[in-house]
Amino acid sequence: MKTESPTQSTRQHILDIGYKLIVAKGFSCMGLSQLLQAAEVPKGSFYHYFKSKEQFGEALIQAYFEGYKAELDSLFSNTSLSGYARMMTYWQRWQSVQTQGCVEQKCLVVKLSAEVADLSEAMRLALLKGSGGVIQRLTTCIAAGVKDGSIAKQDPQSTAEMLYHMWLGASLMNKLGHSSDALDRAIQTTESVLGPKPTA
Repeated sequence: MKTESPTQSTRQHILDIGYKLIVAKGFSCMGLSQLLQAAEVPKGSFYHYFKSKEQFGEALIQAYFEGYKAELDSLFSNTSLSGYARMMTYWQRWQSVQTQGCVEQKCLVVKLSAEVADLSEAMRLALLKGSGGVIQRLTTCIAAGVKDGSIAKQDPQSTAEMLYHMWLGASLMNKLGHSSDALDRAIQTTESVLGPKPTA
């Protein structure tokens, strides 16, 4: 069994604490001193692992997507479920996370996309690359569903992009309105788009 070295463990601890603070407060509102105090590490330790707050943000995004895509791979590799069932499980989990108020599981993409797009080019590119990896996995799962007949025939790539973008928007509206209406409609639209159409 592989164990983390003390160096890896400290770096990951800083990332974990930073993730919780950023999801709760945003990247700009999280001061470095606040992060150091919450993580209980000296400033020197932070700069040992990260050259700047921006580089920390970039590393946080990369680590987030590594874990997120691993979870997707685990779900989408479950061939005991149809492609449609795997896809809907993913979206239902998204809806649950966004509406249950659990800060630790909120989607970092939803939180940071608008905030850092003009603030940090490195963080913007990390978000874009990570999101692209998610869309790629959605595309593969939709293609599998089309093949097994559980998903209506359509272009998997464009459908994956459309659904991902729709869910990001619905999640933002959920935050703005403090209402699950947008996410409820997203689920209904997703079911309609993916579900096989009845034959006459």
